[in-house]
Amino acid sequence: MATLAILFAVVLLINLMPAFAPPTWMAMSWVGFNVPEGKPFVFALVAASAATLGRLILATFARTLVRGRLMREADRQNIDVAKAWLAQHKTLTVSAFFLYALSPFPSNYLFIAYGLSGLPLRNIAAAFFVGRTASYTVWAYLGRFVSARIDPESQFEGGYLSGYFVVTQLILLGLVYALTKLDWKMLFDERKLSWRRSVKAAGHSDRRYR
Repeated sequence: MATLAILFAVVLLINLMPAFAPPTWMAMSWVGFNVPEGKPFVFALVAASAATLGRLILATFARTLVRGRLMREADRQNIDVAKAWLAQHKTLTVSAFFLYALSPFPSNYLFIAYGLSGLPLRNIAAAFFVGRTASYTVWAYLGRFVSARIDPESQFEGGYLSGYFVVTQLILLGLVYALTKLDWKMLFDERKLSWRRSVKAAGHSDRRYR
């Protein structure tokens, strides 16, 4: 029981981090490796619950603080164009979250970006929970499989804060910012990528340019 409580707390903290968080699959592999007598599916359920809760808090933070207080009105209106498209394609959006949750890729930026839209989180949270439960189960089983074939006293070198990891995180942070500046109306109406910005000039408060 203590192992499950610790696992929940660790995974929750990891998934509350907006950037540079270690991947949760590492924790699942560690649990499977070091507690081979445990039940991988139970570990996965606990971890998926914590991960989903953490991501929901992160998305709510992005919606209330960033969108509600820090984002300029022009950027908010621009995001609302993407919001309307997502609202019209709920099944596609939920399916995308489910499939993404099956992967080992970080989801913090995905939830931050979705939180900026201001859309309800219930459906994507359910899809994410199911997907993460499935993927975490696999990682826990893999950890247990490896523990039966490798000396538990062996040491594994390397850390998650590698150059590749840091660069990837910076790129994803830049991508979230770019999503707020992309001209969504032009993308959906004219199928053209356009970058928008505010230009302070007489009689002009906000312009779009290509």
